[in-house]
Parts: sequence; C-alpha cells; structure tokens
Amino acid sequence: MLTIDLKGQHALVAGVADDKGYGFAIAKALAEAGARVSVGTWPPTWNIFKMLLDRGKLDASRRLSSGELLDFENIYPLDAAFDTMADVPAEIKTNKRYRDVGDYTLEGLASRLQHDGGERPLDIVVHSLANGPEVQKPLLETSRSGYLAAVNVSAYSLVAMVRRLAPLMPPGGNFLALSYLAGQRVIPGYGGGMSSAKAALESDVRVLAHEAGRRHQVRVNCISAGPLASRAAAAIGSIDRMVAYVSRNAPLGDELTAAEVGQTAAFLCSPLASGITGTVVYVDKGYHAMGMPRDQSLL
Repeated sequence: MLTIDLKGQHALVAGVADDKGYGFAIAKALAEAGARVSVGTWPPTWNIFKMLLDRGKLDASRRLSSGELLDFENIYPLDAAFDTMADVPAEIKTNKRYRDVGDYTLEGLASRLQHDGGERPLDIVVHSLANGPEVQKPLLETSRSGYLAAVNVSAYSLVAMVRRLAPLMPPGGNFLALSYLAGQRVIPGYGGGMSSAKAALESDVRVLAHEAGRRHQVRVNCISAGPLASRAAAAIGSIDRMVAYVSRNAPLGDELTAAEVGQTAAFLCSPLASGITGTVVYVDKGYHAMGMPRDQSLL
C-alpha cells in the first residue's frame, strides 16, 4: 500500500499566524505524514500566535488523527520582504512590534535554522506568503509602491527563499508555493498588482525548478488553490462572494476545504512525487477548467 511518509523530515511553513489559512492546514498535513514542522510568522503577529498556542486557543485545530496535538518545533519571526537587517527601514526596526524579536530577515531565518538543526536542517519549505496592500484597488488605480510591495512579498520572496534555503537542504529537498487562479485569469476585485504577483510566482516556480534542480537537486512546485475565507483573505473584501461563486460553478460542487490543499501539499513534498517539479497543480474543485458559469442565472 502506498502511503505518504515524511518521517525524519523537517518542514518549514512560512506564513502561518493562525489556524484559518492554507499554511496551517499544510503544516498539519505534513505533521500527519510524520514530518517535524516549524513555521515562520510575521513579526507583528508572532507574539499573538505564540500566546494563542500557549493558552490552548488553537487546540481543537491542532488535533491530529492520532489524538495528539500538532506541536511546532520552532516558531520563527519572519518578514520575507527583507534579505538582511541592512535592508530594513529605520521606521520598521524601531517599531515596537519588530524591535524585540531578533533577526526576522531571510538571513536571520537561515542562521537560526542552522543554529537549531545543523548544516542541512531542512527538507521541505512551503511558501505561503502574500501581501497586497492595495488589493482592493483596480490595477489601473494601483500605485507603483503598492504594486512593487505585492510582487516583492508574494513572488520575489520565493526566489530569495530558494537562494537562501536550498543550500540548507540535502538532495531531494522540496519547495512548494501557493498561488491563485488570478495569475492566469481575470478575477475582478483581486487587484493591487496581486494578479501580476501570482503570474510572476508561477513563472518563477518553473525557472527555479530548473535552476535549483540542477544546482541543488531540489524540486520546486506550486499549488493554485481555490478561494478560502481565511482571516488574511478578508482583506480582499469580496472573499465570501468569491467562495460562493466557485462552489456554484466548479465541476465538483462542494466548497473547497483547507485540508484538501494540505493533503495535496503533503503528496507533492513526499517521495511519491519525486518525478514532479516545475508544476502548478490546481486544487480548486476543477473551477479552473470552466469557460463559462455553470449557473446560467449568472449570465
């Protein structure tokens, strides 16, 4: 019988700050498969997330099929917008939400990982990061700074993470990114340069699969997941309507769950997917295949 077995592997899921999003679901699925899991959390939410865990507020979501609780090996502060502390503006360095958490840059993350786990401490890295400060603005009304901020965190940070973290992996390591259909299709209301960022992310996955595959013998893949009414997605403003629309019109007419994305992620990061790299896998109940609404009342 084929099983997803990640025992002995250490995974880092970057972009986990609560139990509502895809990042948490992926972390849980990797743990179910036997991996040790660490997470990277945005500094302004780092202490809050740790407090919720310490007080047992997330225990129901952390419950694994074995009855045990998902236990994070480490919770690292991470702002993937910055490669080194020299890149961090003074107003962020002195911000009370940042100043007491140590080095939260990608260089700092790499140093902490090696300090905690040795020369090659990682087997799996999941990029569950996005930032669209102007996501509710049409592209024509998006500022240059808003557009570049979206691309920096939502796409370029994957390039920076592969450059920093691939050398910390043994051959056979895995990178996995999360995208959305807006990188390939027009999704009204998903603005601020985020559609451009997702298109760049998917293109970068293909190029990185080649470059990092040849240089470091690691795989790089991407899941394009359907919309999820997570806390982070609430910033879009129309997320509930997007979820309902997809559920009504996808070939599989039920609502997508975060667990379904987590299970796909566990497979892609496992030896069962050893021949897959440079690929975008759609996990959206088949909605990406549709050319017009199934619900004719929407025409």
